[in-house]
Amino acid sequence: MLLSEKAQTVSAVRSKFDALGDQLDERQRRLWAGAEARVIGPRGISWVAEATGLSRTTVRAGVKQLRYKRRRKDPASRVRIRRAGGGRKPLTHDDPGLSEALNELIEPATRGDPESPLRWTCKSTRILAAELAAQNHPVSHETVAQILKAQKYSLQANRKTLEGNQHPDRNAQFEYIYRQVKSAQRRKQPTISVDGKKKENIGPFKNTGREWRPKGRPEKVKVHDFIDKELGKVTPYGVYDMLANKGWVSVGIDHDTAEFAVNSIRSWWKRMGKSAYRNATELTITADAGGSNGYRTRLWKLALQDLADETGLRLKVCHFPPGTSKWNKIEHRMFCYISKNWRGRPLLTRQTVVELIGHTTTTTGLRIRAQLDTNEYPTGVEIADEELAAIEIKRATFHGDWNYTIYPRR
Repeated sequence: MLLSEKAQTVSAVRSKFDALGDQLDERQRRLWAGAEARVIGPRGISWVAEATGLSRTTVRAGVKQLRYKRRRKDPASRVRIRRAGGGRKPLTHDDPGLSEALNELIEPATRGDPESPLRWTCKSTRILAAELAAQNHPVSHETVAQILKAQKYSLQANRKTLEGNQHPDRNAQFEYIYRQVKSAQRRKQPTISVDGKKKENIGPFKNTGREWRPKGRPEKVKVHDFIDKELGKVTPYGVYDMLANKGWVSVGIDHDTAEFAVNSIRSWWKRMGKSAYRNATELTITADAGGSNGYRTRLWKLALQDLADETGLRLKVCHFPPGTSKWNKIEHRMFCYISKNWRGRPLLTRQTVVELIGHTTTTTGLRIRAQLDTNEYPTGVEIADEELAAIEIKRATFHGDWNYTIYPRR
């Protein structure tokens, strides 16, 4: 009963505030909020603050002013109203480097849901405030929370997203990847995140989500999702440029193999990367631990060697720890927007997939190019020990199985 009463009261106050808020100055808004809180009763301050977005301190001040039995009756001309934009400036105004310093602390520990662009962090606001203070950015944990909310972070409970046992060096590997990516970006060298999106059925099949259509006229699709023998499935493999916020997707019609994955990187380099990084000498690649770009896949390393020989680039590869595939940047910076762009829309043809991916954009400037890859990629290709030994590979001192560099052969 209490919850229902609260919901109704908050909704009613919010409706009033939406109608009157722009017509009231700062003093009038404060007194009106105090009056509403007095009418509601003991929980009035909290409920009015929630409904209006005003702070509890402001609502409480309005209540106190209304309690004065003998208020000074000053002429209206002497009533002092703070002009728009007045008051104490936020800390980010006086300390421009605060937001950047906070992002530097959060970035190595940031996770992402592949179906949502919203980010969340596993560090508490008090720990972040203490680390910022140690870097000469004195700030309270409440201010840290406000900045995080402004940057679209949120505080969330635990969620089952791990795909296996946690590796003891998981966090250390995340920090290693972060340092390698930042080092490359400071030197204006390209850094990409790669991964394969889930396979999609082509044809009049149901697609998750909804889109606007005339009322009572939904798009008709098949009841059963049996694969169309002629159209089959497509496998989108993406390459996300973390520095330029641009992406490339090769839409394959054959098997998702290591050769297909590397050929997608090759296509990105030829059509987008080469012109954007004319002075590049190395390419940093972050990838999952398994799948077609897994660290144990021999064909992946052999195909990368061919790419290094062809481009003349040093290929520095960093794999995410096992069981953390959803933490890959491409998942929550590119794939989630592709899924949003075609939600509720049947993927009738292969060209439909290419067009929908290519027209995916965001307000932050994300641009994606897509192309159909009609090549055949046979499975079961075996790599002999001699071919593997001929690869010019140098493994890092920290987890050389996950972190290694492939050099072009002379």
